[in-house]
Formats: sequence, C-alpha cells, structure tokens
Amino acid sequence: MYVVKSPLSDENLKTVSEALQGALVDLVDLSLVAKQIHWNVVGPRFRSVHLQLDEVVTTARGHSDTVAERAAALGVSPDGRAATVAVGSGIGVTPEGWVDDAAAVSALVDALGAVIARMRERIAATEEPDPVTQDIFITVTADLEKHHWMFQAANG
Repeated sequence: MYVVKSPLSDENLKTVSEALQGALVDLVDLSLVAKQIHWNVVGPRFRSVHLQLDEVVTTARGHSDTVAERAAALGVSPDGRAATVAVGSGIGVTPEGWVDDAAAVSALVDALGAVIARMRERIAATEEPDPVTQDIFITVTADLEKHHWMFQAANG
C-alpha cells in the first residue's frame, strides 16, 4: 500500500526503492561503525582520528536522512531499524574493543570503500529510472569519496 503516490512507474519505483533502501542501510551502518570506532580509538593520533570519525558520522547521518526522505517522497516507507541494517549492510565486521589509530583508519578505509562501491552501483541503476535519486547518490558518493581519500592519506 502506498500512502504517497509516486510519479514513477511501478517497474522504475521497484528499482529506485531498492537502491534507496540499500543506501539507507549502508549509511546508517556507516554512521554506527564510525561512532563505534570513535569511542574506542587509541594511539598517538587519537585526537585527529577521533575528530575525523565524527565528520564521517555527521556526513552519513545527514545523507541517510536525505535518502530516507527521498524514499518517502516516492511513496516508499524507509526502513532504518537495527535488524534491517544488521542483515542488509555491505560493511564488514567492525573491530571490537580498543582500536589503535592505524587499525581505526584502515577499518574506515574498508568501510567507506564498501559503501562507495555499492553507491556507484546505485548511481548506475538509477540513471534511467530516476535522475533525481541518481543526483542524490552522486552527491553522497562524492562526500564519501572525500572521506575515503582523507582516511587513505592518514595511513600513507
């Protein structure tokens, strides 16, 4: 049942809604992963990595809201529940306990890389059925790629 009527055809809506839901899950998980590591990072670069992680959290949370609201605008109920995120995320396992700064940076490089790869697939998938959603994915990906670059540079 759709409460909001989508301007997209049913076929296009299916493609776009799957892309939006996948992006939402990945962005929610990315914010959780970055925050978990933020709380547990230790080492000589603690402060700079700690602050850099919060920048990723802010980016992921902001974009997750944009993605969820785009889904709602198309008549699709976004699902950011913990159980949904746990089974749908493309991010690997987050380190448990204290994480030294180099490992924290590496974990974020991997997490960002996984989300970026999936976002690029979504950019391609939504090009034809909904350029508006594609534009959102392009913006999200550009921001994530900037973080990815900065974390890669942090470990040289």
